[in-house]
Amino acid sequence: MAKSPFPSKQQIVDFVRDTPGRVGKREIARAFKLDVDQKRLLKSVLKEMKSEGMLDAGRRKQVSDPNTLPNVCIIEISGVDLDGEVLAKPAKWEGNIDPPTIYMSPVRTKTGALGIGDRALARLKPVDDGYEAEVIRPIAAAPSDVLGIVVQVEGERRIQPIEKRNRNDYVIERSSIEADIGDLVRAETIGRNRIGLKRAKIVERIAEAEGPRAISLISVHQHGIPVSFPDAARKLAEAATAAPMGKRDDLRSVPLVTIDGEDARDFDDAVFAEPDDDPKNADGHKIIVAIADVGWYVRPGDDLDKSAFERGNSVYFPDRVVPMLPEELSNGWCSLRPNEDRPCLVAHLRIDNAGNLLSKRFKRAMMRSHARLTYNQVQAAYDGNPDPMTAPLMDEVITPLYDAYAVLLAAREARGALELDLPERRVILDENGSIARVEPRERLDSHKLIEEFMVLANVAAAEFLEEKSRPCMYRVHDEPSLTKVEALSEVLQSLGIRFDKGQTLSPKRFNDILKRAADKPYSQMMNDVILRSQSQAKYDPNNIGHFGLALRRYCHFTSPIRRYSDLLVHRALIRGMTPSAGALPEEHGDFVKIGEHLYVTERRAQVAERDAMDRYTADYLKDRVGAQFGARISGVSRFGLFVNIDDIGADGLVPIRSLPDDYYVHDENRHVLTGRSNKLEFRLGDRVDVNLVEATPVTGGLVFEIAGYSQPETPKAKTQKSGGGKPRKFGKKVKGKSRAARRAKRKQAEKRQ
Repeated sequence: MAKSPFPSKQQIVDFVRDTPGRVGKREIARAFKLDVDQKRLLKSVLKEMKSEGMLDAGRRKQVSDPNTLPNVCIIEISGVDLDGEVLAKPAKWEGNIDPPTIYMSPVRTKTGALGIGDRALARLKPVDDGYEAEVIRPIAAAPSDVLGIVVQVEGERRIQPIEKRNRNDYVIERSSIEADIGDLVRAETIGRNRIGLKRAKIVERIAEAEGPRAISLISVHQHGIPVSFPDAARKLAEAATAAPMGKRDDLRSVPLVTIDGEDARDFDDAVFAEPDDDPKNADGHKIIVAIADVGWYVRPGDDLDKSAFERGNSVYFPDRVVPMLPEELSNGWCSLRPNEDRPCLVAHLRIDNAGNLLSKRFKRAMMRSHARLTYNQVQAAYDGNPDPMTAPLMDEVITPLYDAYAVLLAAREARGALELDLPERRVILDENGSIARVEPRERLDSHKLIEEFMVLANVAAAEFLEEKSRPCMYRVHDEPSLTKVEALSEVLQSLGIRFDKGQTLSPKRFNDILKRAADKPYSQMMNDVILRSQSQAKYDPNNIGHFGLALRRYCHFTSPIRRYSDLLVHRALIRGMTPSAGALPEEHGDFVKIGEHLYVTERRAQVAERDAMDRYTADYLKDRVGAQFGARISGVSRFGLFVNIDDIGADGLVPIRSLPDDYYVHDENRHVLTGRSNKLEFRLGDRVDVNLVEATPVTGGLVFEIAGYSQPETPKAKTQKSGGGKPRKFGKKVKGKSRAARRAKRKQAEKRQ
């Protein structure tokens, strides 16, 4: 009799999660029909899963919360913060949020102190804003790779890592690969000296990394974003030609226009609106949203489809785009260029005077964009300052668009979509690619107009697919978790704002709080804390609605050039319109895995774009060290304050050691640092003046200090008659002695030796 296949770790996790009651080794062995030898193997596998944090300990092998860490797990040393704290991260993290910070206890192992990249089995204890780790035993050497910039320090060539938390340079060993100062390289660590820095050998020279043009390149390589397309995919894109008219609707005479930013490189949506001529729909509107028919060129399972799925989405930097599709498509046949015939998928929509969607119809069509307009152009025209391009379009195109937008905006306000004020910033490059300025991104009604048209089309697509019983990749947004609501409630109570946790949550409740805080000094802080209370939006075939938009069903339909999720929706729509339109995964199981993958690629792109923005900003400010800026406290942690700089929008750190001399207690729930002696409070949302102390373009790090106070050179411990040294300065609230106290005590011991 053939053996039953031994289950994978994921299969075991799934079984434990889905099985009610107690689940142990016996139940798992019985479920998978394991023989005696396999049961012995199961015992060791369960032990390994426990050490990896995949299962909790106890009589019942219970699956752990993916967003928390177990009592014992494998960690990796990730760097040192500005206060000298050794930081770590979980070696394996499957949560849907960023992993928590792990602070290492200052204990040396039998083999010496752990270095950056070293791994260890550690015992974890929750603390204010993360975990504290005590090493049980080292388990592996440091990973071999480090990505960094070649620098020269005191005549010695080193590699400066691009990671903010890795503040240790590597001495370059001789290598057959030559690299110049300023080059971006990948190196392999080859051990450490008994005293001094680790050593590394360059294994790849990636590119010259000097200047602003190299900044986005650093982010691309740091986050492993695919750049080159496979030859097979490239050949398909190069072979693409104009789509035939066939049975498509002919919309080339309809004055559809694209409205995008000045720096837009692809145009995947066009819009048109007009008053509804049906007398039964007085003051209603007919709206057309035309989207590039990417599905015509990218077929399920072909090489273009595989490479697009791998990327998941395009990634946008100030100086370049890493596209989801080759440029022959993203900037060519799938871009709705003005005065060129392009295939499209069209949503014909009718709304009443309250913004309710009365009817929807989806068709494949051929269109010809009548103009490539920008947000600033359209807004200026509507405000009474048309230019030669927009003047002829005022009556037939621009005014009807704003009329329909006014109705949709009123509908949005009526249903109570979440209205957060979250300023964005943008980098402006000059003709030479140098940074001209960093400034807040302007938010115009023309931006909101396009957003509301796209939201309407996305809702219509989701409704259509439900009606046709087609699989839909929904864009879902869950309501805030109970834990986050409780934390928000404590912040609100500290400000005298009542928030009943027992009431039903809705975006409107949050909007009411924002309105009450609109004219208060803490208004921006309120936007920040409410944003932090929200769940992450995801892709999922199982619809739970979109909490933030206050919509029961919602999907992404409007950007198939840059989002794979939208391409899936297009294919489902096409099958819904014409059932014989080709293959498409039908099982939700496929879509579940695809949704998880798209969430990962989306987060990867967001982090890469954010890191590049931080580096651009640091490069822009590197010559302004010592300058003073107005700022707002945007984050409070045990190791200091995060501040957001006025006008520029940059984010930086004020280390706790630079605050006025005292021991500071961190209140995590109220987002406050309080001086125990001086009673100074630094609260989320407070206005402060700060001086720029350090700007590091390689990592994107900005370090500030509160203006009017200088950083003490050496913290000195105060001696107590009965208890020995216990400094009351720059501390962090932890159980037992503060970290600063332990650090100072170690320094004193070293001096005595």
